[in-house]
Amino acid sequence: MNSKTTNEQRVLALARDRGIIRIQDLEEKGLHPEHLRRLVKQGQLIRAGRGMYMTPSAELSPAHTLALAAKWVPHGVVCLLSALSFHHIGTQVPSEVWIALERKKAKPRIDYPPLRIMRFSGRPLTEGIEEHRIEGVTVKIYVPPKTVADCFKYRNKIGLDVAIEALRECLRQRKCSNDDLWHYGRVCRIWNVMRPYMEVMS
Repeated sequence: MNSKTTNEQRVLALARDRGIIRIQDLEEKGLHPEHLRRLVKQGQLIRAGRGMYMTPSAELSPAHTLALAAKWVPHGVVCLLSALSFHHIGTQVPSEVWIALERKKAKPRIDYPPLRIMRFSGRPLTEGIEEHRIEGVTVKIYVPPKTVADCFKYRNKIGLDVAIEALRECLRQRKCSNDDLWHYGRVCRIWNVMRPYMEVMS
């Protein structure tokens, strides 16, 4: 077994472990990017997006685009309509991946998946984050009550009807408590807007 074969096996093992790999993943392991081209030519890897690779046998989840987005933008947090969809809250099926980024971070330049970048800062950016493993990729996503609070905060962008539906469904499915909603409503400084709707639904 020559060193080239051994290194290509290491690349395949890395792809199986991480689900989706990029050139920088290989560089971190001291592996040359040329192995990716060879493995694609051999049919042992396929392109999952520009600069992204995975094994043909890898199972694609319904949240596949979230995994791709997280691979490109690891410091971003899935938010608003994409977070609602992930948590199965409401009826939204976004055509873009909604990502929260710190205000000073540069906008990612990627072709796929399409991203809707939202600028957050302070506690609204850092609180209410949980991590999920999707196709071997760690994806940061806001928890349901934080997502509901964000929906009210950005109701002019997504629609008040979407925010109300998110609140109603979050409570109906018991994905959060009133205390959770109160907390994140305060964090996002939107509690006074949320409160009348909660009083009707309680």
